[in-house]
Amino acid sequence: MSAQSSAAGDTSLSLALAVIASSTAPLLLIDGNDLKIIAASASFCRAFQIDPATVAGLSLRQLGAGEWDVPQVTSLLRATATGYAQVDSYETDLCREGHENRRLVLNAQKLDYGDGDHVRLLVSVLDVTDARVAAKLKDEMLKERAVLLQELQHRVANSLQIIASVLMQNARKVQSDETRGHLFDAHQRVMSVAAMQRQLAASQVGEVELRPYFKALCDSIGASMIRDHDQLALDVNVDSSVISADVSVSLGLIVTELVLNALKHAFPEDRKGKINVNYRSQGVNWTLSVVDNGVGMPIDASAKPGLGSGIVQALAKQLHASVDIADAKPGTAVSITHTESAAKRDAASHAKEVAV
Repeated sequence: MSAQSSAAGDTSLSLALAVIASSTAPLLLIDGNDLKIIAASASFCRAFQIDPATVAGLSLRQLGAGEWDVPQVTSLLRATATGYAQVDSYETDLCREGHENRRLVLNAQKLDYGDGDHVRLLVSVLDVTDARVAAKLKDEMLKERAVLLQELQHRVANSLQIIASVLMQNARKVQSDETRGHLFDAHQRVMSVAAMQRQLAASQVGEVELRPYFKALCDSIGASMIRDHDQLALDVNVDSSVISADVSVSLGLIVTELVLNALKHAFPEDRKGKINVNYRSQGVNWTLSVVDNGVGMPIDASAKPGLGSGIVQALAKQLHASVDIADAKPGTAVSITHTESAAKRDAASHAKEVAV
């Protein structure tokens, strides 16, 4: 080896030693030929209670009380020195008598000095024990929170069903048809939220699958509002969409209002018919529609919209969706449509209003 190459190698080694000495991370500089330690950072010695004055010249297996004598690590370091392998995030346990076991992550890199006779390895040692314990504790807390949330959802659903039952009992007792109608409406609105709570309680991720949710909701409405199912049918046709819980609440309330409205107005004098609840989505774009084949929209255009219509309009606006009412010939079709472009436009308009 020429004097120039030797000088370059000495300079590189001095630089490596300076890096090790100034490092705040646990580092080892190891001779790749005999796997003896050339230098160790102060943070390494401090982290693993090793006297820094005794480190140089020792092999890994001689460190401490022999706890670093791990055959798998030694083999990987030899393979790294010869270029046949690389120690990349290798995990091992450091077991020391009188101390808790520590979980370590090792990384080793072969340093290129341009000198094949002197191979050196830079080894970093990261103690991830506390991080793993914290992550495990966080996971356990999240699981416990999920269990408590599910229990809360069950309790809320049960309480809502009790309220709905009381409303139904009162509806059967009152003499006024108008009051009875209001109580029936209130009962169905409560039941729609209860159905959502049951679906949310069954969900593990805070999301709701729409098909079973709408099916359960419409079954509940049909059971209490349709006397003869051969005369009036309530069908649900929903794709496999899964949405967030808060959006499902709004959609469930919209379905409740539109189905109740159709049941009350579309089929007078025991008229036969069908109500279809449909939902289709493609990406962020979706359409919810409730279509009946009843008597159609009222001819009197001056009639004031009822409470149900106001609720539907308010919920649709909250979802950045538009409401469209059309003649289904026969019957009425109400569509709630959400598109990405319309949602962005509404959001921008709202931002301007807030700024003003």
